[in-house]
Amino acid sequence: MAFNLVYKRYGERSILIEWPSVIDKKILFDALVFKDKILNSNIEFIVNINHAYNSLLITYSKLIIYFKNQFSALKKIYNQKITYTQPKFKQWNIPVCYDAVFGIDLETMALAKNSLKEDIIKRHSQAIYTVYFIGFLPGFLYLGGLHETLHFPRKETPRLKIEKGAVAIGGNQTGVYPNESPGGWNIIGNTPISFFDVKKDKPCFAKSGDSIKFYPISLEKHHEIKTLNDAGVYQMESEVING
Repeated sequence: MAFNLVYKRYGERSILIEWPSVIDKKILFDALVFKDKILNSNIEFIVNINHAYNSLLITYSKLIIYFKNQFSALKKIYNQKITYTQPKFKQWNIPVCYDAVFGIDLETMALAKNSLKEDIIKRHSQAIYTVYFIGFLPGFLYLGGLHETLHFPRKETPRLKIEKGAVAIGGNQTGVYPNESPGGWNIIGNTPISFFDVKKDKPCFAKSGDSIKFYPISLEKHHEIKTLNDAGVYQMESEVING
């Protein structure tokens, strides 16, 4: 599916390419295919390509003198008809303890939504989330797919310290804090899994296009998995899926 893309000058060395401003898997996979085409097109002086929910940012090592010429070159690449092999994506099954020890904002959310904490946990853990991109913090996965009944505004005053592994909801998104950090999302649980580990060849296990499925565990199980994870011997659950 081809989209009507918008090409913009972004400083003197960068070009921003925009898709429709929505969170959609079709847009994600179209952006990933376009990114791959660019990387294999041998365009000179490209030093980096970053993607977000609905955009690509291309950065060059030299000043761009004629932006219209570069736009035309990129449009030509986008419209190329090529045989594309669908990449392999994985669904990662992530254990989460939603106990009150960790889910410090669950009660507030339940009261605001006139709902039971158990219903929030059920809806949060039944969904399958798509990994759109990684950013904000190393290993922070931007996920799409949060049920609309779980949308909840970010806190007006962010916390200065959020625990590593905190599972949270902010606006229409859910995510996991990969390390201790400040943050304004609502904390509903904690995972004992490391989302970013500099000691590993692949510090972040997931990539754009992968899926995340959370499943509830007890406090005891959380402690057990964390002990194995910290020792570097825990085997994460995953399965290959179609994009």
